[in-house]
Amino acid sequence: MPDVDFAPSARAADLTERVRTFLAEELEPAERDYHRDLAEARRTGDPWQPLPLIEELKAKARERGLWNLFLPAGHSEGYGEGLTNVDYAPIAELTGRSAIAPLVLNCNAPDTGNMEVLLKYGSEQQKKEWLEPLLAGEIRSAFAMTEPDVASSDATNMGATAVVDGDEVVVNGRKWWTSGIGHPDCRVMIFMGLTDPDADRHHRHSMVLVPTAAPGVKVERMLSTMGYQDEPLGHGEVSFTDVRVPLANVIGGPGEAFAIAQGRLGPGRVHHCMRLIGLAEMALELACRRALERTAFGKPIANLGGNRERIAEARIAIDSVRLLVLNAAWKLDVGGPLNALSEVAQIKVSAPNVAQQVIDMAIQLHGGGGLSDDHPLAGAWTTARALRLADGPDEVHRGVIARLELGKYGARR
Repeated sequence: MPDVDFAPSARAADLTERVRTFLAEELEPAERDYHRDLAEARRTGDPWQPLPLIEELKAKARERGLWNLFLPAGHSEGYGEGLTNVDYAPIAELTGRSAIAPLVLNCNAPDTGNMEVLLKYGSEQQKKEWLEPLLAGEIRSAFAMTEPDVASSDATNMGATAVVDGDEVVVNGRKWWTSGIGHPDCRVMIFMGLTDPDADRHHRHSMVLVPTAAPGVKVERMLSTMGYQDEPLGHGEVSFTDVRVPLANVIGGPGEAFAIAQGRLGPGRVHHCMRLIGLAEMALELACRRALERTAFGKPIANLGGNRERIAEARIAIDSVRLLVLNAAWKLDVGGPLNALSEVAQIKVSAPNVAQQVIDMAIQLHGGGGLSDDHPLAGAWTTARALRLADGPDEVHRGVIARLELGKYGARR
């Protein structure tokens, strides 16, 4: 294995600085207006309609060449920059500081994961129909896997079905936490369902492209996460009743869902974790500013109640988890997903926990204001807490880490 090297390429370093400049010049001044307009839309209008400001910023990002930066090396096919995971990591961290940056740069989950799936495993027809409009930012997409009636931390529990019937696939079931389904431009879902119950447990399921307008698809309700609905993307509960789509809509062939998922989740988790580091950095910055600007009992808050130690511990934790994520990114780059199973599981546990702890400290330093929407901390905390469940709960990832570690000493699975 080559020597560990976390240094970005010269091209990636240049892109990172261009993203940093764009965020400072365009997004940061606009973000307060965005949140104000969204709050107003919640009170008086339709918050699910994208605000014109987003489209304006997207156009500016495209003009500066800051578009689809997430597309991986070896698979970009002229659509994006084709960065390695290590190269993209600092860009993802920068976008994590902003609630709207990923959407503006067309690097927003679940679209990023869905685009990678189509790029790596999709047919030419699937790419033409769905990938190209997604890469152009003309449509949005959703990923439908989690189900309300089973423990979805074990995806083999899945009850929803995708049954081959001649030259069609018949889709039935109910999914929830289908992220992105609330956006009015959401046109397609990647649906994961049971195709062959008699196959081995990792070849029973298929991924199927299901248009949101297909007969039998119904968004039953939008779900809130600790009071936040995450407009204009959102997370919904969706029912599928005898939905028929062409067999050509199956990605990679029937029974290939788990193989595709393994290829999809590793890089996606690096993206999530680096954005979480950016979120934690934003919270720490706000905490430090607040601690120096506010006084209580005749002293700056920074000098009260062990707050200096808390700030120091936050810095140590953020820098430590950043190195963990870069290590996972590097392992993915040099050996692929199977080379980084433990490392990816480690960051999936550590990054959201660290972000949650740092944001919680920042909320405490802000007092009652930290609980309100006057500051971005309550929404940030909700994001970090939710990501301890998204892509699998902490307990599952700890189990993977322990299994791999014990396996070094002869333990059986």
